[in-house]
Amino acid sequence: MCHIYASTDPERYECETKSVRLEGKVTSLRLEKEFWEVLDQLAYEQQLSRGQFISKLYNEVLLSKGEVPNLASLLRVACIVHLQLCAKPAARFA
Repeated sequence: MCHIYASTDPERYECETKSVRLEGKVTSLRLEKEFWEVLDQLAYEQQLSRGQFISKLYNEVLLSKGEVPNLASLLRVACIVHLQLCAKPAARFA
């Protein structure tokens, strides 16, 4: 079973650093390429640019939790949650 994962093209988990504007300040985020692709999909579904989507998510978490201690981790988890919801569409309405 691990062969499925071990044979993954290394390019998919190669890291990329991108700049994003949050609250008027530019910050850099380093994520694996696969996560950037999922974020692009999420942004597209919301009819937002990637930067707008990340900024919107950041602000919503900031409002509800008071802080965003690790934005890169938040984005990775958001991607995983999105993929899980896509895999189980009925779970959205449970």
